[in-house]
Amino acid sequence: MEALFNQFKDIKVAVVGDVMLDTYWWGNVERISPEAPVPVVSMNNKEYRIGGAGNVALNLAALGAQTYVFSVIGKDEDGNILNQLLADNHIDTNQIISSDKRITTSKTRVICRNQQLMRIDNEITEDLDTDTEQSLINNIEQFIIHQKPAVLIFEDYNKGVLTTDLITKVIAICKQHKVITAVDPKKKNFFSYKGVDIFKPNLKEVKEGLNLILEEVNLNSMNEVHSLLNEALEHQISFITLSEKGVFYNSPVVSGIIPSHIRNIADVSGAGDTVIAVTSLVYATTNDIHLASAMGNIAGGLVCEEVGTAAINKDKLLFECKQLLD
Repeated sequence: MEALFNQFKDIKVAVVGDVMLDTYWWGNVERISPEAPVPVVSMNNKEYRIGGAGNVALNLAALGAQTYVFSVIGKDEDGNILNQLLADNHIDTNQIISSDKRITTSKTRVICRNQQLMRIDNEITEDLDTDTEQSLINNIEQFIIHQKPAVLIFEDYNKGVLTTDLITKVIAICKQHKVITAVDPKKKNFFSYKGVDIFKPNLKEVKEGLNLILEEVNLNSMNEVHSLLNEALEHQISFITLSEKGVFYNSPVVSGIIPSHIRNIADVSGAGDTVIAVTSLVYATTNDIHLASAMGNIAGGLVCEEVGTAAINKDKLLFECKQLLD
């Protein structure tokens, strides 16, 4: 297992999608406002974290992978803060486009006693304009030609960076240059990722996307779900997170359900980011979807024990993988 973790530093990964700045206001509540029936929060601390597709990149960098981000942000203070946070965590930001036609997506959470009281979102969700879209596609193509990454991850949060045209063209470029593609999809572009290698929705997204009522979750029913997805997507691997029931995977040679492990859940924010990052990195390194799924399952559980979006701890993940998988 240690030999596998040591190989991560040799793997180049591109992350394409909607990056965000997560702001946390930590405070105490001791009274109700006299102006309205709402709590008064006395702020103790303000913290900035990397969110969205940036959190996928953060998890990859935390495991030692050579990580590059492709996205569009605004020419604003939030964008400056986010770029600096990414760079501070050894993530290459040279391909992030700053546009005066966009604002940087930000989510501000007010937290008291480890409980979220409120979230304030600041964002533009319209698709990129044609010129910016083409610039981003060109950046990705040149990177793939010259840097030859092992895997490219689409991280879709429906904020407009991943347009249908961009998705189609980038998957074609990756196929041409034999780059593995993986996606964590959202509803808007759910069926746009035709030909992707690893398709990783959660079970709720699958049921909504397929307009499906699933009475029982077992290997037979999930294999049927994979068949339905494959008819539409012609993809290689389905990797579906099942919440407290674990994860399901189906490839041309093997399928299975891996149960979740008992956890003290504090916050599920960002868990999907960690799962797609770990699973994609392990699969790109080993070509073993069972091992990749098992390690992604462990990693997702670990970060749920932390409050807020947090990157996986490499040493903790290695320890648990040794305990549970060796």
